[in-house]
Amino acid sequence: MVSTATFAQKIPERKIKKLIEKSEILNEHFTGFALFDQDQDKMIYEQNASKHFVPASNTKIYTFYTVLNMLGDSIPALKYVTKGDSLIFWGTGDPTLTYSTFKSTKVLDFLKKSEKKLYFASHNYKGNFYGYGWNYDDYLEDFQPELTAFPVDGNTAKVYKTEKGEVIVKPPFLQPYFKVDPNYIPENFLIHRDFYTNQFTYPQTIAKTGYLQEIPFKTSPELTILLLKEKINKEISLLDITLPQDFKIIYSEKTDDVLRKMMLVSDNFIAEQLLLVCSSTLSNDLSTKVIIDYSKTNFMKEFANDIVWVDGSGLSRYNLFTPNTSVALLKKISLTINDEERLHSLFPAGGVSGTLKRAYKTDADKPFVWAKTGTLTNVYNQSGYIITRKGKKLIYSFMNNNFTRTTEEIRDEMARIITKIHNDY
Repeated sequence: MVSTATFAQKIPERKIKKLIEKSEILNEHFTGFALFDQDQDKMIYEQNASKHFVPASNTKIYTFYTVLNMLGDSIPALKYVTKGDSLIFWGTGDPTLTYSTFKSTKVLDFLKKSEKKLYFASHNYKGNFYGYGWNYDDYLEDFQPELTAFPVDGNTAKVYKTEKGEVIVKPPFLQPYFKVDPNYIPENFLIHRDFYTNQFTYPQTIAKTGYLQEIPFKTSPELTILLLKEKINKEISLLDITLPQDFKIIYSEKTDDVLRKMMLVSDNFIAEQLLLVCSSTLSNDLSTKVIIDYSKTNFMKEFANDIVWVDGSGLSRYNLFTPNTSVALLKKISLTINDEERLHSLFPAGGVSGTLKRAYKTDADKPFVWAKTGTLTNVYNQSGYIITRKGKKLIYSFMNNNFTRTTEEIRDEMARIITKIHNDY
């Protein structure tokens, strides 16, 4: 009688190879696949697994692991010191202040309650407003807000139309910067912003009511304090001063909640800002490059030379990872968390949540795959965890670059193969 372990170790390689190599869809483009057996601590099958692919949002797995190693159970949101009648504060890059579904008011409450004069020291972010290799053509898109040391409202304006026909902007401070342009007739989007300024235009006629659009605003230290002033109703001044050693920290949201949001909906803004938060734990300078180099050296040294990693979100096509390195990283993540329920809660679940909700069907109403997706034009990847019907615990990285079919066709073919692996093994 052949044991289950022997069966899982020897048989699937031939059959899984056939699954991949016989796929007409996958044979049309560059595909990489690695399947690893956690129970046997052994690779089952590899195809182009040591070749480099553009990872898109699979990059967030690398950001995720950096955060696991560098942040505690809560996000450091603000560094501050008090000197005489003054309270001076620095941003850490925390993305959560009045952003998305996050509810913590600790930072605003702290600033509101202070009886001292407030000063914002704004010069500790050491980067461009965009990541290395980002597409500047996407500056109007809600998935690409600018990066700052002290984000407010996700550095994005939200625009609505009331039943009375009024256009309402949040944060309200930006309302005067939105103007009707009778000569503006957009085809693909509703609201336009000048690249260099916060001058927004929208057409005279808007058909629908309710939510219209989220659109990044042009950031600056001056705008940051004006937005904060609107929220706390107190004066804030800018200051250029070095952080002294006797600083204190205010914390905001639970780290797992922020990671979950980043992973499930593939939030680029959170991913980028979290790397800056990690950087803030090394020094007061916030630098994506510094923290990536630090993470590679300290947490990923066994495959640091095999990856090209330039941003936190995967918006850049300069990122290059292999299926093998992503599998190795997912193994490290599993060992670090060492809690399957928590681990699965932090990844999109096939048929249930996040970016995999519509990609898979559940099995008897239960998910069997938990993975991070990665999507750019002509790029679609998944890397994560599978539990088979026979209880095998697998890690996989499935990467597809340079295809000309629709993303949905590639996604469906991948789901067919992963589901087959779940069902049969």
